[in-house]
Amino acid sequence: MDGFLPAEYGWRKTLKAPIGCVGDGLHSGRRISLTMHPAAAGAGIQFRRTDLGVDIPARFDFVTDTQHCTTIAAPTAPAARIGTIEHVMAALTGAGIDDAIIEVDGPEIPILDGSAAPFLFLIDCAGIAASAAPRRFIEVLRPVRVEDGRGAFAELHPNPEVAFDTLLEIDYPNTLIGHQSLRLRLTPESFRTKLADSRTFGLAEDVARLHDAGLALGGSLANAVVVDGMAILNPGGLRHADEFIRHKMLDLVGDLALAGAPLRARFIGSRSGHALNNQLLRALFAVAGAWCWAGGAATPAKQKAPAFA
Repeated sequence: MDGFLPAEYGWRKTLKAPIGCVGDGLHSGRRISLTMHPAAAGAGIQFRRTDLGVDIPARFDFVTDTQHCTTIAAPTAPAARIGTIEHVMAALTGAGIDDAIIEVDGPEIPILDGSAAPFLFLIDCAGIAASAAPRRFIEVLRPVRVEDGRGAFAELHPNPEVAFDTLLEIDYPNTLIGHQSLRLRLTPESFRTKLADSRTFGLAEDVARLHDAGLALGGSLANAVVVDGMAILNPGGLRHADEFIRHKMLDLVGDLALAGAPLRARFIGSRSGHALNNQLLRALFAVAGAWCWAGGAATPAKQKAPAFA
């Protein structure tokens, strides 16, 4: 099967050099410094709280909160949390980066412009280096589905092609967003051209509620699209007519990257968000025979989640 793998599945990749930025946390409002570092082949994506001296692997089973963003925490130090990881995870996945250390000196990733494009720009500036270690992927063998009480659902299905294909829809009735859907095969090119620059968004009616809850303290029209009924409050308008579904798919890419390796699968979802995306991975790895490792050589021990044993 290896001979038929797309080029992006060939060899594990990391950054050529460290690179960093400074920005505000969307929810905390804190000024946060972020630096991406190269990592050894097989290390996977690791987050590091430099202010606490704690490392947290980017894995689905380390996710502790999915309300408004995806947050991971160290099991041995629950107070060591890093939130809003989905955009940088999406950028790393879209660029084909397997191994990297992401350092931050605060509790969340800087929001920057609300999309993955600034992180992709940093990766481009740092450069990408291929290793001699073959890249493995996770092949979905049986359908897996999760849903919530509102009828929203997320599914993974086997894919006859060695690819990750997605079909996602959202529905925000009585707003400018309305019903949108998007079908996409994830590749470095499709991520860069279709998803990367699409920004996070919210409804104007929710802003005060989030502020009262101590959230979105760093949010502004510079890093989020705000919808007020049938109007866009951002002076520059939208980057794409369907920017909303594109951003939801960007989030999906970042959330499912916490599987720890690329997925060979078909994803189908309706109104799926961070919570269902994480539940889907937990359901996949909880079902015996629902998945297998494929391609490459033996999986590095550091990349194994407990459920993988």
